Amino acid sequence: MSITLPGQEQDRPELQKAIEEIVESGLLGVQLRVNDEQGEWVGSAGARELGQSAKPLTDGHFRIGSSTKNFIATSVLMLVAEGRIGLDTPAGDYLPGFGLDRRITVRMLLQHTSGIFSHTGELYEDGTVAPGVPWRGKEWVDKRFHTYLPEELVRLSLSKPARFAPGSGWSYSNTNYVLARLVIESVTGRSFAEELQRLILGPLGLTGTVAPGTSPEIPEPHNHGYYRYEDTGREKTVDVTRHNPSWVAAGGDMISTTKDLHTYFSALMGGRLLPAGLLAEMRTPEATIGYGLGVFAQDLGPGGGTVFHHNGATIGSASLMYSTPDGRTTMTAGLTYVDDADMSIAPAFQTAQQQLVSEVFGGGQADPARPTG
Repeated sequence: MSITLPGQEQDRPELQKAIEEIVESGLLGVQLRVNDEQGEWVGSAGARELGQSAKPLTDGHFRIGSSTKNFIATSVLMLVAEGRIGLDTPAGDYLPGFGLDRRITVRMLLQHTSGIFSHTGELYEDGTVAPGVPWRGKEWVDKRFHTYLPEELVRLSLSKPARFAPGSGWSYSNTNYVLARLVIESVTGRSFAEELQRLILGPLGLTGTVAPGTSPEIPEPHNHGYYRYEDTGREKTVDVTRHNPSWVAAGGDMISTTKDLHTYFSALMGGRLLPAGLLAEMRTPEATIGYGLGVFAQDLGPGGGTVFHHNGATIGSASLMYSTPDGRTTMTAGLTYVDDADMSIAPAFQTAQQQLVSEVFGGGQADPARPTG
């Protein structure tokens, strides 16, 4: 396989141009990795730090937000393959302490069909917002090193009315994945980080991927993400690269690199982690928004085919993780930006997805960013 190294971006000028245009649309920095029939290309655009001229690293660690969910879903399905979890078993059988509705199965957690209120809050169809734990504004900034226990987040969610009866609708809930990770820990008697190492990181040789728990640290080297907020009438911007991600927990707390995401997602889609039957179940979407078990299926239309992905956005940092069904063409990216309570970066993030998907896979419209993890 030929590899295009940083500094040789002129070999794929269309990719370099795309990420430079994305930066111009409002992002601080982009690092991109593409693996396809032309080989591997890596490049970056923008700045590594706000107000500095150094380009973003192409091998930097970054917070991957909701791409975390795919790692959790894969771990659950690998334990299903080991006979330790039943996909259609009531989740409450593994977590008896919460009094979960007996109709909620493990599958429903992974597919967001449980109806459980998300602990990061809910936006209802009529435009009203039901808050959860703080994750915006000065309140989040002041509490960004606070530790939330997973059980605390679950109990908050269960204290709120369910969105719908289990299995009767679809609603993206970070709490589904908090519960899924607790199921993993319950059945194995080990931390998720330990099981992740046993099931995925060790076998694939991934050294840049971390399940940080409550640690605010991010491994070096890394690019920087920021948050802009108002305090007593004045606008302030703070570096939030370091923060305790327990507010989102299993909904989006992991850290990785574009190389690790490529290796992992290529192996998953190429059938090297799950038995064929379980991979097929993972990739079978429900009808509402095309979400399988921890993965989106996206039809790019004529000439594009289907791609699978799970992107993620968390505060100041985001990830893109796409693959063709055979795992041979992948696109992974880390994006950093100045975030704010108005989520003003969201249009630029969606534009970035659309531009890169079109460039790498031949077209299509990307699904909206999920801003809360």
